[in-house]
Amino acid sequence: MIDEFYMQLALDKAWKYQGLTYPNPAVGAVVVQKGKILSIEAHQKAGTSHAEVLALLSAYESISGNKIDFDRFDSQLGHKFLLDLPEGFFSECSIYVTLEPCSHTGKTPSCALLLEQLHLERVVIGMRDPIVGHDGGIDIVGRGILSSTIKIGILEESCKALLEPFLIWQSRAFVLFKLAQTSNGRIGGGYLSSKASLTHVHQLREVCSTLLIGGNTVRVDKPTLDCRFSGGDAPDIRIYSKVDDFDREIPLFGIDNREVEIVHNLDFLKKPSFVMVEGGEGMLNALKEKIDWMLIYQTPKLSTNSLTYNTTMNLAFLHTQKKDVDMMIWSKNLGH
Repeated sequence: MIDEFYMQLALDKAWKYQGLTYPNPAVGAVVVQKGKILSIEAHQKAGTSHAEVLALLSAYESISGNKIDFDRFDSQLGHKFLLDLPEGFFSECSIYVTLEPCSHTGKTPSCALLLEQLHLERVVIGMRDPIVGHDGGIDIVGRGILSSTIKIGILEESCKALLEPFLIWQSRAFVLFKLAQTSNGRIGGGYLSSKASLTHVHQLREVCSTLLIGGNTVRVDKPTLDCRFSGGDAPDIRIYSKVDDFDREIPLFGIDNREVEIVHNLDFLKKPSFVMVEGGEGMLNALKEKIDWMLIYQTPKLSTNSLTYNTTMNLAFLHTQKKDVDMMIWSKNLGH
């Protein structure tokens, strides 16, 4: 069961960056030496160092007592540094990774080639990469260590759940409906979420392909929908509405380098992308059949406000974590 314990640590870390790695998958990694946890890391942003590299760099710092003096998120520098270490530096270490190390070289070098050359004691992998062309990493790693020291399929179902958004946005839009509510299910009365939750929402807005909202939200709330809490660029907006009667003077339409499009149908969801939805009951009901996952920020308050999501949906809770005082719940839409 010890392998499952370490893999769960990698999974929990990866969930913290779920969605934020778009268009890359969320991946976590843990490095252990003789039963001591040296590092727990996760891929954080597309184009930057993968989970394995971040975990090995942190493990180097734990073993050596020295801090690296370069940007750990620069994957080229990270790979070069690790490959320049004395031979056998990680020979007593095991690495746990939620997904098969990448075999291909793109914006970042191949993690499988890196692990092949570092000759770790064990490599434990949650699941094989199901994307043809991305797979084959296990075979590459196996050239550097005994095949008997590679273990595959630890907490595989949990690793598959973590990977689901990535698999969906290969072929169509992954649709994530975000909502914030009190503990008794009320959604009205201004900001409900903590600043930590709001910052997380803005981070997701930064990376999503488009932010989808309903016409009534624009007419009534006149939102800005920017990323001021995270400091990033505001997302492109699609407003789902049969009628284009919107006041173009509200802040939503006044942000530079943002596209705002009024759409009368949802055909754009056929295109591979990451679409985040923010809205009320009307939007939830309109998109009920299209929503893949729900992201619920539940604040520890009770409210007499009458606004709520008056609908029927069955959900499967995938992962929960705290955001300051709030509980953040990743959920899968099972239909109704």
